[in-house]
Amino acid sequence: MNGPGTIRLAGVSKYFYRLQGSALLRKHVESWIRRSRKERFYALQDVSFHIEPGENVALVGTNGAGKSTLLSLICGLTEPDAGALSVSGRIGPLLQLGAGFHQDLSGRENLRLNAALLGLTRKRTEELTERIVEFSGIGEFIDEPQRTYSSGMTMRLAFSVAVHMDPDILILDEVLAVGDHAFQAKCFDKIFEFKNSGKTMLCVSHAAGSIAQLCERALWLDRGELVMDGPFAEVIDAYESRPALNRV
Repeated sequence: MNGPGTIRLAGVSKYFYRLQGSALLRKHVESWIRRSRKERFYALQDVSFHIEPGENVALVGTNGAGKSTLLSLICGLTEPDAGALSVSGRIGPLLQLGAGFHQDLSGRENLRLNAALLGLTRKRTEELTERIVEFSGIGEFIDEPQRTYSSGMTMRLAFSVAVHMDPDILILDEVLAVGDHAFQAKCFDKIFEFKNSGKTMLCVSHAAGSIAQLCERALWLDRGELVMDGPFAEVIDAYESRPALNRV
């Protein structure tokens, strides 16, 4: 049995149907009825890899390579169309921070709602609330409506909730630059604390220098396919040496 912190994919594919522009509804319906393989767009195709407990892995690829789709599958936000995927342990997803917050709720109410969505019990949320608020630096604004927050305040609160839920797997998607420099330093300290505790991390970022401090291994996706899986430095060198014409 896989231990907490394990991610396994075997031949995973995910496809979508291409939009038909501004055709009439009748044409859309007819097109939907007659869908063929040629109309499918594969965001991921036959992707296989294992991430074992305690591994810190970077995910690289140009825009449209399939990174976001892969993270959505791992987080359980969607299902693969082919292949097998298994994740063992609690996931702490740092994806689109604050996207689930409601502007008419207070920061404290959004904290509780976000914690519940991430799987925390009400009792554990109450135990962690003051620690989360203190880490976020929101202070007295925690009881103000979220619509009064700056985008930075919202991201800081969302980040604080996610990293205090004690996940087995932490997923970072372009969120290493949250808030001002002082808060960024707190973020890195917290992430390194997580790394040093022997848990699993999957990181996506265009800041190769930041990822280099966190990850020993890298996965390179290109047009939905896994083209390289290996030591971080080797994969990054290959990725950055790809023909300039393919860069986005």
